[in-house]
Amino acid sequence: MTYQEEFITFMVRSGVMTFGDFVTKSGRKTPYFVNTGNYKTGAQAACLGDYYAACMNEHLGDDVTALFGPAYKGIPLVVAGSAALYRNYGRDLPYCFNRKEAKDHGEGGSMVGYKPQNGDVIAIVEDVVTAGTAVRESIELFRQVADVKITALFVSVDRMERGTRDCSTLDELRQDYGIQVWPIVTVREIIDFLHNRPIDGKVYIDDEMKGKMEAYLEQYGAR
Repeated sequence: MTYQEEFITFMVRSGVMTFGDFVTKSGRKTPYFVNTGNYKTGAQAACLGDYYAACMNEHLGDDVTALFGPAYKGIPLVVAGSAALYRNYGRDLPYCFNRKEAKDHGEGGSMVGYKPQNGDVIAIVEDVVTAGTAVRESIELFRQVADVKITALFVSVDRMERGTRDCSTLDELRQDYGIQVWPIVTVREIIDFLHNRPIDGKVYIDDEMKGKMEAYLEQYGAR
């Protein structure tokens, strides 16, 4: 299997990729949900880092000087991803993440880990981008920290949904900020791989679920 197919299987087995009736943060009723908060073991963290690293190794530009994980879910992702990027591919990049509230004692500041410098080229490591709020907040945050260039965003799943315009949220980020967005997998790839394919003896996307997911994408998918 490709690393993308292995990642889909990994999400299902970890209880992160689930199917049923859910409501997203934006109020949309969806037949599937991706909750990266369900990763909870060291083995899962190690595997997750490997998949992010594989995606980063494939797409990360040579000019990137640091990785950033937005609080809170981006924190373990950037740590695991940067460790795996070094362990598996020999590329050692510094990482940082933000505090929700700036620290006013000790060394102070809003950043933990690497302190971004003027001229740095940053890649953001996130989980699943729905409205793009955390990414936009990260861009605003960096404007107060250093004069950096954010060139890439790595996410686990592209839901391929419209944002505030007809295009997808990830395309909005590409258009508004010139950021290249690289998902490990897209929802279309998930449908294609899991449709009538059992994982540990269970089919998660049968014909009925596939129809629901296609209908959802027809209603909310990017044009």
